[in-house]
Amino acid sequence: MTEPGDGDAPADLQLTSAEWSMWQAFRNGSTCDLHIGDPARDDPHGQHLWGPERRVRARVVALLLLDGPLPQPGRVAALQLTGAYITDTLDVAGGTIKPFVELRDCRFEAEVVLPESHFTTLRMVNCAIPRLEAARLHTEGDLHLPRCVVHSGIRLTDAQIGTDLMLNQTVVHKDRQGRSVMADGLTVAQDLQAEMMESYGELSLRGATIGVSLSLRGSRLCNPFGRRALNAPQLTVERTLYLTAAGLANSPFSSGATPPYGIGQTPSRGTRVQRFECEGGMRLDDGRFGDAVDFENARFIMEADQELSLRRIQTPELRFLGERPQRGRVILSGARVVNLIDKSASWPGLGGLWMAGFAYETLIPRGHFPLALRLQWVAAATPEYAPEPYEMLAASLRSTGEDADAREVLLAKQRRRRETLPLAAKAWGILQDWTVAYGYRPGRAAVWMVVLWAIGTLYFSMSPPPPLKAGEAPPWNPFLYSLDLLLPVIDLNQGAAWKPDGGAQWVAAVLILAGWVLATTVAAGASRLLRRQ
Repeated sequence: MTEPGDGDAPADLQLTSAEWSMWQAFRNGSTCDLHIGDPARDDPHGQHLWGPERRVRARVVALLLLDGPLPQPGRVAALQLTGAYITDTLDVAGGTIKPFVELRDCRFEAEVVLPESHFTTLRMVNCAIPRLEAARLHTEGDLHLPRCVVHSGIRLTDAQIGTDLMLNQTVVHKDRQGRSVMADGLTVAQDLQAEMMESYGELSLRGATIGVSLSLRGSRLCNPFGRRALNAPQLTVERTLYLTAAGLANSPFSSGATPPYGIGQTPSRGTRVQRFECEGGMRLDDGRFGDAVDFENARFIMEADQELSLRRIQTPELRFLGERPQRGRVILSGARVVNLIDKSASWPGLGGLWMAGFAYETLIPRGHFPLALRLQWVAAATPEYAPEPYEMLAASLRSTGEDADAREVLLAKQRRRRETLPLAAKAWGILQDWTVAYGYRPGRAAVWMVVLWAIGTLYFSMSPPPPLKAGEAPPWNPFLYSLDLLLPVIDLNQGAAWKPDGGAQWVAAVLILAGWVLATTVAAGASRLLRRQ
């Protein structure tokens, strides 16, 4: 331990030249650069061995962080170390680290242990790390890990990040439990950026809270070892979850500079892009997203038993604009969204989509998505008949003034329901469909009434019935008589004045029954039109 006011290291540390340079740089807040100037040999992820001139002991680094010397007069102490090989285990668990910390292009011999430690800002850029253990870590500012390669997982369970968490272009391999990043209960006050990240294992964000946006633009999540590549039930994102493409040219991270605050802009035209890709299942059940969930141009590679699960999520906008999954299932059961932005080529086929209880208000299709394809979309989501998806689609169409399309959807619902009925009911349904389209095409009922009126008029013109009472019947008029039989409510004083017999009785009975059915259908259709139901 250093004495107050003493800037020299304890004699028993026996600092090497690299450690002495680091010690002095810490006191004056400058960068200790141990690069040798050869890009291949300076690469912390390369195969070249690093000699003693670049080695610093983890215990010396920990001493600087936890109980370092006072800064030079007029300077602020900070640990800014570049190109170092840190030997042994860097362990500051439970400690309070006040200096600013930035480690660049460093190689760690053993894991970095930070549980329950407190930092102001911690940046580890382009470092090779066997494992990062940082459960319940607290930072007042950022935690940055861009372009790092972590060979045995990152643990950030219940960590609290004061501003941004950055994992851009980071490569993380699984730990012994098959997880690449274990961040259940994580809290990030502003953005979590993990753009163009590579995760080989399960990325777990159960119950995490992100204060602004969560960006996985251009990332590749791959978990051949388990069911899910992303496991994030009860995730809360105050703004938007981006599972979209990222630009590869002119990336703010290509130079190694710390990127600016916020989410990068959409790549300009002509810029190469890297799409988001998830190999394995994804679980976002019960998530809350303040602005949107964006899947534009995303690719999902799943096995038959894996799912893209969005059960009971709530968001103002769902942008389902990715590539159609070839296997697995998309689950939207119980989800609640306001705007559903989608395209027909994004949804899986029959049996690959479940959306019982899925509620949305407005459909905003991208590209060609006619009603016929929209009905196929509903049919694919209901291997067994369920009325709710049809009724939800009809309600959405009515809300935008598309009443004719809404009636077509409800007609399709009746036809789908008919398939589940017994034979007799099915036959009756076919008759209703063929004649009056279950009442959803009232014009067809009116046409049938005109046709039956014409048939009745023709028949009774050739075979007029005798009067019920001689001398009291009105003048014979086959037009009015047929119309009086067809109209069930209006009395034209014709039907009761004549007494049909023989075949005329059957014709009259058919006209009366058909009139009741058709008139009721016309009235119901007119009522739906007036009420826009």
